[in-house]
Amino acid sequence: QVQLVESGGGLVQAGGSLRLSCAASGRTFSIYNMGWFRQAPGKEREFVGAINRSGLRTYYADAMKGRFTISRDNAKNTVYLEMNTLKPDDTAVYYCAADVNPTSVEHTRGFLYDYWGQGTQVTVSS
Repeated sequence: QVQLVESGGGLVQAGGSLRLSCAASGRTFSIYNMGWFRQAPGKEREFVGAINRSGLRTYYADAMKGRFTISRDNAKNTVYLEMNTLKPDDTAVYYCAADVNPTSVEHTRGFLYDYWGQGTQVTVSS
């Protein structure tokens, strides 16, 4: 069983930055690929990006490339989502997810992930 807890969400003005964290339980965090997703009100869940187990490879949705950066610290069992140049359209609940049997970092579909956090709200004001 893996428990994931996101933090770092909040209210930010357009153009600002936020850094989300996702802390994972368990001693096998370093073997999971980790993904970030988001869901805005009335919209489907959307893939943001993912990072492989070592942290050396990342993969992003096209809309996030250049603005969002995913990193991880396996010693702290934590994955991060750095978001810059935020826009009102980035307003959503952001979720981290663990892929415990990863075959690729390019897993963009939610059903490929096994465990999910409860989400953290990010609101970007114009």
